[in-house]
Amino acid sequence: MFQRLPDADDAARRTGIRFTLDGLPAQGFAGDTVAAALLALGRDTCRQTAISGSPRGPYCMMGVCFDCLVVIDGVGNRQGCLVRLREGMVVETQAGKREVGR
Repeated sequence: MFQRLPDADDAARRTGIRFTLDGLPAQGFAGDTVAAALLALGRDTCRQTAISGSPRGPYCMMGVCFDCLVVIDGVGNRQGCLVRLREGMVVETQAGKREVGR
């Protein structure tokens, strides 16, 4: 359901950014947030809730709902919709709450 809208800067946005998602190689585009890159890859789940384990995915895309929490470079509870994708970034699906010391 998620798809990119074409714009005048579309050619510039096609600069590929390589990152790791749950231990596998993935690619997004320059200017993408982590949440947008995950949605573009067809991933609609970023985390599972701490109590029930229910899947959650990006919802508001502006930092209000906290449903896009992921582990980025070993740090949990990062809002994927507010973090720009970087070359070599390591992104993991967050299972439950953030672990102490991680």
